[in-house]
Order: sequence, then structure tokens, then C-alpha cells
Amino acid sequence: MRASPLDVISTISLTSHTSWQSRNWKRDLLSFAFYSGTLDRVDVLGDGVTGHTGCVNALSWAKEGSVLLSGGDDTTVCLWRMKTDNTEKEYPFVCDTVIHTGHHANIFNAQMLPHSSRIVTVAGDRQVRIFDYEKAAGHPGNHGETQYYDHQAAIRILRCHTRRVKRIVTEDSPDLFLTVAEDGSVRHHDLRVAHSCRLNHCPAPLVHLDHELSTLSLSPLTPYQFVVAGASPHGYLFDRRHAGRHFREEWGRPPTPGEVTTCVRRFGRTNRGSHERSGREHITGSRMATSNGHEVLLSYSSDAVYLYSTKDDPPPSSMATGESLILKPNSRRRTPERITPLSGDGDIEMRQERSERDALMDEDIERICDEGMPSPEDTENAEGEDRQDYEDVVEDDENEEEDEDEGEDEDEPASRFWSDERYGQVPTIMPRSRFAGACNVETVKDVNFLGPRDEFIVSGSDDGNWFMWEKNTGRLHNILEGDGSVVNVIEGHPYLPLVAVSGIDTTVKLFAPRPSPSRFSRLDKADAIIDRNAEASAARSDMSNLLLYYRIAQQMAGNGASVEGASQCPVQ
Repeated sequence: MRASPLDVISTISLTSHTSWQSRNWKRDLLSFAFYSGTLDRVDVLGDGVTGHTGCVNALSWAKEGSVLLSGGDDTTVCLWRMKTDNTEKEYPFVCDTVIHTGHHANIFNAQMLPHSSRIVTVAGDRQVRIFDYEKAAGHPGNHGETQYYDHQAAIRILRCHTRRVKRIVTEDSPDLFLTVAEDGSVRHHDLRVAHSCRLNHCPAPLVHLDHELSTLSLSPLTPYQFVVAGASPHGYLFDRRHAGRHFREEWGRPPTPGEVTTCVRRFGRTNRGSHERSGREHITGSRMATSNGHEVLLSYSSDAVYLYSTKDDPPPSSMATGESLILKPNSRRRTPERITPLSGDGDIEMRQERSERDALMDEDIERICDEGMPSPEDTENAEGEDRQDYEDVVEDDENEEEDEDEGEDEDEPASRFWSDERYGQVPTIMPRSRFAGACNVETVKDVNFLGPRDEFIVSGSDDGNWFMWEKNTGRLHNILEGDGSVVNVIEGHPYLPLVAVSGIDTTVKLFAPRPSPSRFSRLDKADAIIDRNAEASAARSDMSNLLLYYRIAQQMAGNGASVEGASQCPVQ
């Protein structure tokens, strides 16, 4: 009888301390499954009866891969587990736990803290909530699941952030984790230490930048480093070590005195994407490799995915020319194949015309901003936002409607034209490779490595597909249909060739290799899909520019009204 995937998980867990050869063999086997097998959809989690009722924005594996967490617009967190007595499905995941978090806006991320049953959620209501469902008294649902409400399972509500909280990074502890928010801050939380924000006694943030932050990543191999990025052309690498004697030797500079962390590198590009606007650059996703600790992925809105390495030396300033500074991989590897749409003469002329028009629009926007846009400090003062209290214990929200309204504030367009100048002299690393073809305009998309040695790079797309590239060659490995509208999140299982995908749909799709031809692969239509994505990026960029003009004109006229439907991201 064939062993079930759950048996494989148990076997790997029990043999996690075996010899190096055994662990290496398992990695080779998993890598072979991704390279040789044809990925196909093997299950859909959520059927209208169980699961979510809104977009699924958060996915994460926990408990050594035996549990999949999902969270979304319906402000619930679902725990999916394999049902061992189901022999009809290869991956029989069922929803056995539902947590009603009590958030007043969309959940953007959910993670289970290691070595515990604690779950952390962050959302658009600026709150960080922690639950411990195994120590709470739940009640049975109508379909076999156990239901928990916030007053039953929540153990802490943290309100240190002043804007929407976007991502969580866990550490190897049931008490420690990091969060990043659109207020430009990265905060380190220790559940063993109680504090109150009623008197502004929140611990100082690890990082506070002068622009929105959307993404945060850390590798378990280098836990003293983390990468942050957001509404800026650059990603930032921070080092938390201050007593390390090798700090200056490694980075060529001492730790910043008086700061909790030191910005040691920036990640950048020589040129913007063809559909990006000057001053409107935005990095939506970042990821640090778990297999080596030095490779970094950044996903630029309206552009592509870039691969960096913290071990690469920044180019000298004399190299800052119009020539591309994308570094070639090691000589032992093949040069990455660039994924570019086929173009005829008409397409080239149309792109040249669009480039000239975009340049004129960029000049107009920059001139308007220089003449009449308020500073970030003025914008903050005009908003008049009060910092919410930090609760040491859970209390019922007495002003639920007020909190919900505050959590749905529109993004201020003015803040997007400002960036932090404190790190202007920090050396900038240029990318090793560029991976294009997906469309990243509509929503805030994450990016990820895939495979036991991070052999693949994956990204969602506005066309409902998710793209999979080979990291070392740059070759497009597959395009798979993952959502009816947009794919935002892709998470690979830690031990199995299993991938969870979610987006605008209310369901989670599972993909795994199958011997038969894939029903959901769209690789045979790659050229048409890439061409269509390029056209869609251009069209949406033009529309975004028109809306931006309108919002700037309103703000300069003192109107201050927002444009209905003109938010930067309708989902996240």
C-alpha cells in the first residue's frame, strides 16, 4: 500500500536527526519531484460550506507541515489538516478549526509561533492579535470543525502600529516575532514582557522609515538580518548585531550609534520598469532564502521579480551609467534566459510613443509635487490620527464601529513621493537576475522560493496564474492557473512537493506533481500570456496615472476628497 503524505511527514519528522546523507537524499528526492513531475491541481480547500467567505490573503504551513493556516477578508483564520482516514484523495485536507479573530478589517498575514499553539494575525485595523486555541474552550461547528471567538482564544491585542499591519516574521521561539506596517516601522514583540501604550510606553521600533512598508523577510540561517521594502525604489537590509566583532569587517562600516539596528545594504536597480512612474515605485513582496541565508527576492509592482545576494559587492559609483548593472550568475551557471514578449515593428513604435508620453507625465507629476504637495509631516498632522492603546489583556472593543472606520483609511498619495534620505549613502547591491512575465499591478503580491534548496522562484499574477522559474537558469518552468482572478500568495510545503495558492477567490488551491498531463498548466500558451500581461500592465499604469493626476489636483485645491475606487490596492 502506498504511504500517505501524512505518513511521509511523520517519517521525516522522526528522522530529522539522521545522517547528512539521508537528509541530502530527501532533498534530492523532493527536488526531483519538482523538476520532473508535472504540477497539477490536486485539491481545492473551501466549498462554500466550510472555509472562507472572502479573499484569502494569508497562507502559512505550521506544525512541520501537518497544518495549513489561511486568513482573509472575512477576518477568520482556518486551520486545515490532513484527514488520515480519507483514502480517496491524495491530500485530504479538511478545515477542523475556525478562529473568529475579531479584527475589523482584512487579515493580511497569519503565522503560528514555533513550538506552540499560538497564532499571530495582522490586519488593516492596525492591530496585532495573538490566539492560543489549544488552551481555549471552543464549541463545535455545523460541519465538524471547532469554532473559537476572540473573547475565548485571544490572549493579547497589540496596538503599537499606527497604520495597516502587513506582515509577520516568526523567530525560533513561541514568544518572539516581528511585524511591519504601513507606518514605516518594524517592531519586535516579546510576549513575555508586558507593556502599555496608554502612556506611549511602546518599545522603540527596530526600524522606522519615512515611507510605507509592505513586506518583511528573514532567513533562519541569518536571524540577525532582515529585509524590508515598500513604497520606495529600494529594499533595505538591516543588521541587528551590535556587539559582533566582525560587523565592520563584514559590512565595511560600524554599527550605527544610538540605533537599534543598522542599515548595511540597499537593493536597487539601474532603471525602472517600462510601466513604472517616477516616485511611484513600490516593492510588494520580499523573501530571504532559507537554504543559504544570503539570497533575496524583491517583487516590484509594474515590473518584475529580482534576485539579489547579500554576499555580492556593491558596484563602484563610477559604474552608475545607463548601462544595465544586472550581474551575471557565477560562471558555472548558464546565463539566465530573459522572458520577454515577442515584438513587431508596430509594437516597438507604440512602446516608444508610450515611453515619451510617460516621461512627460513624470515631469508634470514631479513639478506639481515640488510646487504644491505637502510634506509627510504635514500629511500626518492633517490626518489627526491618535495612537491606539496597547492592551496587556484582551478587552471587548467598546468602540468597534469607530475602530473599523479608522482601519479603512485611504492611502495618502502625497506620502508616496517621499523616501527616507538617511540611507542615501548606504551601498546598493544590484540584482543577479530578473524574472519577468507575470503581471503585478492590481494587488499586493508576495514572492517566494520553492524547492528544498530554493531551486525555483514563484510569483502570482493579475491574470489568475502563478509563474514558476528555475533560479539558476532563469528559464520559465511552468505557468499554472491558480485563481479565477488574481493569485497573491504561494507557499510551498516544507517536506512534500505540495504548493498552496490563494488570491481573490474564497478557496485555497493545492498543487502537486502528477504523472499525467497537467489540466491547469498554461505553459503551452506562455507567449500569449506574457504578451497579454505586458499589455495589461501598460493599460493599468495609464489608468493609475490619470487617477493620480486627479487626486493631486484635488489635494492642491484643498478638496482632500478621495477618488472612489482609486485606492492603490483593492485587496491588500
